[in-house]
Amino acid sequence: MKPIFAFLLFTILLTAPGSKAETTVVVDDFRFTKTVDIQDQRLKLKGAGLLRYMVFIKAYAGALYLPDSAPSDPVLAPVAKRLELAYYHAIGSEDFAKATRAKIHDNVNAEQAEKLRARIDRLAAMYRDVKPGDRYALTYLPGKGTRLSLNGEDLGLIPGDDFAGAVFSIWLGDHPIDETFRDTLLGVS
Repeated sequence: MKPIFAFLLFTILLTAPGSKAETTVVVDDFRFTKTVDIQDQRLKLKGAGLLRYMVFIKAYAGALYLPDSAPSDPVLAPVAKRLELAYYHAIGSEDFAKATRAKIHDNVNAEQAEKLRARIDRLAAMYRDVKPGDRYALTYLPGKGTRLSLNGEDLGLIPGDDFAGAVFSIWLGDHPIDETFRDTLLGVS
């Protein structure tokens, strides 16, 4: 009888209002909250998933947050958004910079890329090496810019709706880093 009682108590606690099970979603080894408050705005989890490299290697888990009022295509829309990425492996800052430049160039034309070049370089300079378990977050606030943080530490802010659209297109654009991951973040798969 004691094991049944313990199981029932565990189930009740797990599903109780305010419990971690109710306020977070688990993607493999990482937890993501279902909402984030950015200044005066509450963003809700749109989708969360796991990006694999070469099918078997876990690269990172990610979660996309948007306001309830977000349009169906949030990539270029000037609405608040946040993308959190939690890493499984150590990655150097130079690798982040190189991948960022390449994927932005995949999603914008040459004229746009040139217009964004200085801001892309600023973002590249903000990157730090990550170790397993570290989390980057990109947070865009209309009229203010895109903020990069690592494990909650603010690394800088880059202005421009055009810049936000280009950076978020790395994961959410027409030529994302992975289409399945994009669709999972957008809640369409």
